[in-house]
Amino acid sequence: MMPIATHGKLAGALALSLGLALGGCGGMPTNQSLNSTKQPVIERSNFAFDVQTGQGGLQISEQQRLANWFEAMELAYGDRVSIDDPMSSKATHDAVAALAGRHGIIVEDTAPVTSGHVQPGYARVVLTRSTASVPGCPDWSAKSDMNYGNATYPGYGCAVNSNIAAMMANPQDLLEGQSGTGETVIMSSNKAIDSYREQAPTGKDGLTSSATGGK
Repeated sequence: MMPIATHGKLAGALALSLGLALGGCGGMPTNQSLNSTKQPVIERSNFAFDVQTGQGGLQISEQQRLANWFEAMELAYGDRVSIDDPMSSKATHDAVAALAGRHGIIVEDTAPVTSGHVQPGYARVVLTRSTASVPGCPDWSAKSDMNYGNATYPGYGCAVNSNIAAMMANPQDLLEGQSGTGETVIMSSNKAIDSYREQAPTGKDGLTSSATGGK
């Protein structure tokens, strides 16, 4: 019969080896598909700027303040500008639209909800900016020698998805894309096609020979 003391040592060694094996499984990948688990996440931030309004819209001084704010915020493609105006003044809308148009931005009709109330005699210009990132990348948590299930590693797709998120001029396109107008806007292609269609056939006037006989 095996001594009790020796049996206890073997049981402890077996428990230790099982614990190490199970602990090693914690770093094994579990994604059995070819889809990357790290996907771009879109974050949206609203920035508000209140301007004083009047019957004629914005005074020159207020237009200069708003123009300087647009410059400081580096307003560019992908940003959205809207107006929260309790008076719904067309003159105010046109003044803001003209300043935003210098940066290629069209003012939207509906403004998002912002904190605080717009004071009487003021309108709030809201700049909405979206950013894209891939949280948790890079991910090297899985060990290469413990992928017994041939699963996809957690860092798979990090490079591609992070590059796409960084290159998107308008991160909102990752969610909804661009809506078309139903009209062809590639004017250069249309001109080339029309020129090809309207050109007279080369054999319209018959074949002619320009070859000259030799001696």
